[in-house]
Amino acid sequence: MKLGIAADHGGFTLKEEVKAWLVSTGHEVKDFGAHHYDQFDDYPDFVIPLAKAVSSGEVKYGIAICGSGVGASIGANKVTGVRAALIHDSFSAHQGVEDDDMNMICLGGRVIGVKIAEELISAFLNAKFIGAERHKRRLDKIKAIEEERL
Repeated sequence: MKLGIAADHGGFTLKEEVKAWLVSTGHEVKDFGAHHYDQFDDYPDFVIPLAKAVSSGEVKYGIAICGSGVGASIGANKVTGVRAALIHDSFSAHQGVEDDDMNMICLGGRVIGVKIAEELISAFLNAKFIGAERHKRRLDKIKAIEEERL
């Protein structure tokens, strides 16, 4: 499965560890940066290109990491077709996909460690959208808002 990953300085170390783990488990990973630590970089410079790649289908899922995960989530959700959420627990990691067809997970590099990140990403990647009528109806309402913006 082709995945995308991105982080600013606040998530750089966790991104590097998670990327190595993903590759070791057989995933193809496209790294949208940062490619080196720079305490003055800005999360939109990395998260937005990742979100655009998720939206276009260039990558199936995205993993965005900043210091808290909040900025990454806010930025990613500005891109049409992206359904990103800040995740700190396994239930939300799989439920976000099952019910809401989440296609990007956002994590806080200053909030969680690598083992928890691996657990959350595993729950996210192993989940499948259930596609129940009520879930489709809700997603259609979100899509309508996105179309209004266009």
